[in-house]
Amino acid sequence: MNKIKIFIVDDSAVVRQVVTAILSAEPDIHVIGSASDPIFAMEKLTREWPDVIVLDVEMPRMDGITFLKKIMTERPTPVVICSSLTERGAETSMQALSAGAVEIITKPRMGLKNFLMDSSQELVMAVRAAAQANVRPLRNSAKPAASLLQDSKAQNHTQKNPVPHLPDSDTSHEASSQAMAKTTERIVAIGTSTGGTQALEVVLVSLPRVCPGIVIVQHMPEKFTASFAERLNTLCQIEVREAKNNDRVIPGLALIAPGGKHMVVKRSGAFYHVEVADGPLVNRHRPSVDVLFRSVANFAGRNATGIIMTGMGDDGARGLKEMSDAGAMTVGQDEQTCVVYGMPKEAVKLGAVKRVLPLQDIRLAILGNKM
Repeated sequence: MNKIKIFIVDDSAVVRQVVTAILSAEPDIHVIGSASDPIFAMEKLTREWPDVIVLDVEMPRMDGITFLKKIMTERPTPVVICSSLTERGAETSMQALSAGAVEIITKPRMGLKNFLMDSSQELVMAVRAAAQANVRPLRNSAKPAASLLQDSKAQNHTQKNPVPHLPDSDTSHEASSQAMAKTTERIVAIGTSTGGTQALEVVLVSLPRVCPGIVIVQHMPEKFTASFAERLNTLCQIEVREAKNNDRVIPGLALIAPGGKHMVVKRSGAFYHVEVADGPLVNRHRPSVDVLFRSVANFAGRNATGIIMTGMGDDGARGLKEMSDAGAMTVGQDEQTCVVYGMPKEAVKLGAVKRVLPLQDIRLAILGNKM
């Protein structure tokens, strides 16, 4: 059996020691070395190149983002980011994901050794997922669209209106109620994991302001989803934000489930809204794609579109099957454009996917275009 070769870059000796011990205990993983910063790492990597690099982002001499960009330019390699569980750590990790990293593992400032030991299974799963990753730079395909949108928004800044405040009851003017009932009838639910941050950027940046309301589960740690949503919001014509309990699902708005919370869709009269709550892990995840998809199947049925994208594991496959059985259009990202063809593959196996589309065509499914 060919073992997964790992190289660790972190300025903390404790992190290097503990991560090495955790990964070396796995029969299919071999840690070939470690370094305290990217400069030392580059010297050692000339002797042997790994399958996966575990990389800190805040280091002396050269930061992890600069090193990551160098790797992705010169020798694209799956990278797992080992980042501090702080707002600053979240922001830098978003930059890392945009630059091509495939997974994030969080670490606290205090109690580091015990935390890493408690999270050992998460670390091992992240490394295995990264080893399967196709690290073709999907971000490149998003750049022209993002650039054009930024230029357009600079010229028409006032045209991107904030999400309107909706009345708490259905006693508003009859005409506006009828219009909102019509425009909120169709919603889109998206589930993704490894590689999903890049893929979601490609899809959401391509959408016009007028599109169905979107609800998203992206497997991501707590605190990181807010930074992710904020970043997407600066690039997209639609509004993108981290979901809060009782947020309405309305056209031109994408709600991303907060890390560490489950998100479900419910319907009240003509309106859809989300509920965000704690709960047990489902398929080892919180938020879980299955939890979201099942709620959409129950409350939206044939008025919904379900989309499962790049990611390791099978979270979302059974929920997408329930959406399909309820009459929803269901879409799976194709193998060629996935970073990891795990979640869509499992959904296809279950017969949950009605259409298989490459990443660049998923926008058409969201907009309801017939293909």
